[in-house]
Amino acid sequence: MNTKLHAICDSHGRPLNLFVTAGQVSDYIGARALLSSLPDVDWLLGDRGYDADWFRDALKDKGIRACIPGRRQRKKPVKYDKRRYKRRNRPSRDIAAQCTAGQ
Repeated sequence: MNTKLHAICDSHGRPLNLFVTAGQVSDYIGARALLSSLPDVDWLLGDRGYDADWFRDALKDKGIRACIPGRRQRKKPVKYDKRRYKRRNRPSRDIAAQCTAGQ
């Protein structure tokens, strides 16, 4: 038995909201649970586990640009800011709400 921690963090890596699931549960469950609590931000950095069209659409509806690499099995690759994603400062963080104020 293991668990998975889904977190919304600010641009300094400080957690704003947390959601815990069982380890075998899809990352989509964590994304859906935390979606309504996302702060007003410009960017969201997330790992491949959060690559879903519905999630990208929900972020776009909120005015948030997704920086999430596509899953390898995607038939059509998605575009994301590779430079921004590479510069993320907390590799263990799954979802990071990136505020652009002060950057």
